[in-house]
Amino acid sequence: MLDRESVALIYAPDGRDSAVAASLLLERGIASLAMASLDTVAARLGEDVLFVVMVEEVLRYANLGPINAWVMAQPSWSDLPFIVLTHKGAGPERNPAASRVAEALGNVSFLERPFHPTTFVSVVESARKNRRRQLEARNRIIELHESELILKTALLAGHLGTWSIDLTSWTLESSPEFRQIFGRCTDKELTYDELTASVHPDDRQARKDGLRRCLDVGDDYIAEYRVIWPDQSLHWAEVRGRLILNQLGEPVRLIGVGSDITPRKHAEAALRSMNETLERRVEERTEALKAEIAQREDTERKLLQSQKLEAIGQLTGGVAHDFNNLLMAVLGNLDLAKKHVAHDPRLARLIDGALQGARRGASLTQRLLAFARRQDLEVEPTDLSELVANMKELLARSVGSSVEITTKVANGLPLVLVDGNQIELALLNLVVNARDAMPESGKVFISVRAEVGVIPADGLARGTYLCLAVRDNGSGMDDETIQRAIDPFFSTKELGKGTGLGLSMIHGLAVQLNGALTLTSKVGEGTLAELWLPATTEARRQAPMSDIVIKKQRGPATILLVDDDALIAMSSVDMLEDLGHRVREASSGQQALEIIRSEPAIDLLITDFSMPGMNGAQLAKAARELRPTLPILVATGYAELPAGTEMDLPRLGKPYTQEQLEREIARILS
Repeated sequence: MLDRESVALIYAPDGRDSAVAASLLLERGIASLAMASLDTVAARLGEDVLFVVMVEEVLRYANLGPINAWVMAQPSWSDLPFIVLTHKGAGPERNPAASRVAEALGNVSFLERPFHPTTFVSVVESARKNRRRQLEARNRIIELHESELILKTALLAGHLGTWSIDLTSWTLESSPEFRQIFGRCTDKELTYDELTASVHPDDRQARKDGLRRCLDVGDDYIAEYRVIWPDQSLHWAEVRGRLILNQLGEPVRLIGVGSDITPRKHAEAALRSMNETLERRVEERTEALKAEIAQREDTERKLLQSQKLEAIGQLTGGVAHDFNNLLMAVLGNLDLAKKHVAHDPRLARLIDGALQGARRGASLTQRLLAFARRQDLEVEPTDLSELVANMKELLARSVGSSVEITTKVANGLPLVLVDGNQIELALLNLVVNARDAMPESGKVFISVRAEVGVIPADGLARGTYLCLAVRDNGSGMDDETIQRAIDPFFSTKELGKGTGLGLSMIHGLAVQLNGALTLTSKVGEGTLAELWLPATTEARRQAPMSDIVIKKQRGPATILLVDDDALIAMSSVDMLEDLGHRVREASSGQQALEIIRSEPAIDLLITDFSMPGMNGAQLAKAARELRPTLPILVATGYAELPAGTEMDLPRLGKPYTQEQLEREIARILS
């Protein structure tokens, strides 16, 4: 097979040597070229030439300079073989000219002529093998150079510097890129001691421990540490290495790479800071969401509580109104019957018992109306400090000697527009509740203070409020109990020791007065109840004329009584006639207007409010159109008239007694 990648050069211009040599080479699969001169030989020399065959006689006096120049300029891996055919006995040991040729050509093999073909082939094969080994070396060098170039490019691309430590002498060899990691000049060697000294003092022990573990165990050396540059700036270096072992398995060298990871460390620090900031913001947002959800749930709970109380209040108000009408008939008839049984003590006692029960029922309806915010209040400017001071003795008697009451009231506080009697009842109720929370003994602290520019409770406007506070050091309440404390009929007391309407009544009273009741308590630490009432700029009013003077100013009158309930009408007529008045009775508004038109002697119109067809307010308006000066009294079981009712008339709440009826008539007709 012909070797097409390489060629042999033959320079034998005379005789048959060139043809014989070419023939023998062809048999061995070697292509050849016959050269015409030494200059053409020199010009054709190259890496693809396997060897050169020349005859000694043409070289003896020839200029070998061009060929010698090429030989001397060969790459380090190349040593081109030359085969010189000599005459017998003309070898270099006996022929000085042959010595000159050998010196000029370098790698020369002399073959005497005549030669046997086998000998020629043997020399040729030796030269070819020699040349092929050279070419293989060339290829390996090229591959190695390419690998080094790739490695160097990769190291440069990865900003990696190489290093090597001789473990016997601890001598450090490093690349310029590695020295740059430590802030050193790239053209100046970096010693191992200089490298160690540049490591941050706080990182030296960790670096030393990692190096010792690598040498003792054989693990790869991996370390990250801070480096102080000659200009005192701080940087981060990452160094990785692997051991080189000798034939005995002993570590002799540690080689590896290093990189400047300062940007990465800065990025990691920035990322940590960002993560911490993000986590903090997430926590803050989570807390804000929790607070928002808690606030929303609290608002929903308060709304549900408000709606529940409103619904119960509406139901309670309606029941109380109807119950008042029933009690009206009971109280009125019992009140009249009592006057006619004075001669019969037993019957009088029975009637007194019935009256007492009916009055308790009336009191219960008043508490229900108070909770429903529908009780009839007689509000006037009141001094809370004075009210508390006047009640101190009564309060002390109510709670007994086991409870110590302390009051703190200030003078010169603003007045509040309230029903003094109802506030007294509320205060008494709060103090009694405080006493019941301290079954053995305890202390109750009552105070009155003014707060300016506050919003004491949800739903109230900002302004000046007076706070009537009652604090005890009793058993206290948990959160669940506080949330239900103002619910009607809810009580923590034993059966028979409370109706569960006390705080409900006070809450309803406070709301009706545009204020609020707030409760604060902890189990084992007592309870604080605060009644917040808006301050008023109104002045205190003069005391009204006494009832005795009023009653003396008028005698019997003609009264028109209007009520659609026959039972209540009968009871009221009996009470009026018993007082000596003349009574005209009507069961509807239209019937009453007809009486007013036909009887001008009517002195007073007493009408129920809730009636079919025409209610009391509409009747009063129509009656005034007929008789503008006609006195009118509205008797109703409602404390607050329905929305949209415009009526500025005196009212008498049902159920009423004959005495209350007499007093109101006297006041109006006076």
